[in-house]
Amino acid sequence: MPTQSAVLPPSAVSTPTRLRLPDLLFATDRYADDVLSGRYDHRLPAGGPPATDRWYTRLHGDEELDVWLISWVPDRSTELHDHGGSLGALTVVSGSLRETRWDGEALRRKRLQSGDQAAFPLGWVHDVVWAPDRHTSAPITPALSVHAYSPPLTAMSYYEVTERNTLRRNRTELTDAPEG
Repeated sequence: MPTQSAVLPPSAVSTPTRLRLPDLLFATDRYADDVLSGRYDHRLPAGGPPATDRWYTRLHGDEELDVWLISWVPDRSTELHDHGGSLGALTVVSGSLRETRWDGEALRRKRLQSGDQAAFPLGWVHDVVWAPDRHTSAPITPALSVHAYSPPLTAMSYYEVTERNTLRRNRTELTDAPEG
């Protein structure tokens, strides 16, 4: 009798959370709206986010979902990293970011502007940095983004691209804070 390999429907594949990437994108969008409406102004530092250092605060946290507001400033990279066993998503609240991700063969860059979103499935390796605004000569200000992780972050691994154009993990760190 010939054997057949079992093909599981997507709903039968085990994931670390019941939430899906669209759920996380919806959450970051909703919280970004709340940030823009002023609901979280009391969580911001006096005078706004620092202009020279990254800053973040947790907007929501439970056993299933963590949501963070993160500021981004020039010259502060998170390094190439993954989110351990967590799915993730972000919505840019203000300013611009550049995401550099490993696609399995090379690094790919994507610009994210106010209102843009990105999602991070398991195994996603990327770096996020502040990006200058191309359409204005206004003074440099931090960019803001809302990030959601499910389950909440517990570890992040950091990577480098080798001379042979492969990805090498440098270290893994336990964490309960976002983006390195």
